[in-house]
Amino acid sequence: MKISVIGLGYLGSTHAVAMAQLGHNVIGIDPDDSRVQALAAGTLPFFEPGLEDALRQAISSGNLSFQTDHDDLSAVSDIHFICVGTPQISGQQSADTSYVFAAASQLAAVLRPSSLVVGKSTVPVGTARNLITNMRKATGFTPKLCWNPEFLREGTALADSMSPDRIVIGSDDLEYNQALKSCYQKMIDQGIPVLELDLETTELVKVSANAFLATKISFINAMAEIAEASGADAVRLAEAIGLDNRIGKSFLRTGIGFGGGCLPKDIRGFIARADELGVGESLAFLKEVDQINLRRRQRIVSLATEELGQVSNKKITMLGISFKPDSDDLRDSPALEIALRLQALGGIVTVHDPVSLEALEKKSSGLISESDLLAALKDADLVILGTEWADYKKLDPEAVSSLPRVKTIIDGRNVLSVEAWQKAGWRIIAPGRNIVND
Repeated sequence: MKISVIGLGYLGSTHAVAMAQLGHNVIGIDPDDSRVQALAAGTLPFFEPGLEDALRQAISSGNLSFQTDHDDLSAVSDIHFICVGTPQISGQQSADTSYVFAAASQLAAVLRPSSLVVGKSTVPVGTARNLITNMRKATGFTPKLCWNPEFLREGTALADSMSPDRIVIGSDDLEYNQALKSCYQKMIDQGIPVLELDLETTELVKVSANAFLATKISFINAMAEIAEASGADAVRLAEAIGLDNRIGKSFLRTGIGFGGGCLPKDIRGFIARADELGVGESLAFLKEVDQINLRRRQRIVSLATEELGQVSNKKITMLGISFKPDSDDLRDSPALEIALRLQALGGIVTVHDPVSLEALEKKSSGLISESDLLAALKDADLVILGTEWADYKKLDPEAVSSLPRVKTIIDGRNVLSVEAWQKAGWRIIAPGRNIVND
């Protein structure tokens, strides 16, 4: 099939490569000329394991090309995927859908009645109907439109694109769905289930899934607060309740909470949309989910302050700055916020991260970047594990025990072996755990 992918950020770039891997002829479109040139040269504007190699293979195969605007070639696409971002509006809770409407408006100028428009962006419920109205006015015909939410996880994005848990399609006409199902036929043949829903239900799928996952994370972190006050161990608690098959163990790890470009802004946008619909009380609990999550960041700052006594002029080493491992995404990163708060208290904060230092330096944060892990640990008064990169989980505490000035580490992700670190002479502290250090 001939396909255009509009918007070449994290979602669009990944989706374009995935569609090319399925054998389709794909044109990626983005107004950012520097981004288009980089992608055309086989270079990603972000870090994602395995995706850059797949990008280069797709370009070499002739299945993938890039341009900055629509033209006669892209206009004849069988399917146009809209993959632009919907960030949180500055100073508000709501999602900014202006990029979606702008992309649809530009597409309408070249859209053919036979082409299918597919929205993949995460949007407030009701957006698709408004898009149909706007595009009908611009084109003079009712566009064929489906909504098809994405379920990518940073770090496993291409695998998630090629083998998702489910394919969800929403439209007003089952005939519209058929072209999209044909596009995904190789995946469907693998046994991936397809759900065909109405537009409104489909728009709710992604945000409600993210709200549920955020709630699960904040629930165990709320239990961590109780554990800290009562002498219990929230990690063992999560293990015990996670064995209940009605609950499950995934997303039940206590720590510094969630971040990134999806969960935080999606739950806030969901709350705002519920308020607009007059049913804000139905999502009132998500406000506390958000607050619990934010409290965990301050808890690490408090633990650091308790350990150091005086933060000012103390060297603090932060291991990991991205919001999760296998990603250089700093959006709403708990580790980054903790580092900045400690810096604001006068701490001299040195950051090590396997891939995110370049992204950090673009922020001009004033944090000290150190690409050498051993140098980052040298003379530290406190070490904080902020992102659970494999490099840190397999770190030999004995081998690095002579480097810091004070052998104290706060395991913000609860992934280190308490026994191993204590045996090596370290004082180890972790949120939600009442660890006894000799």
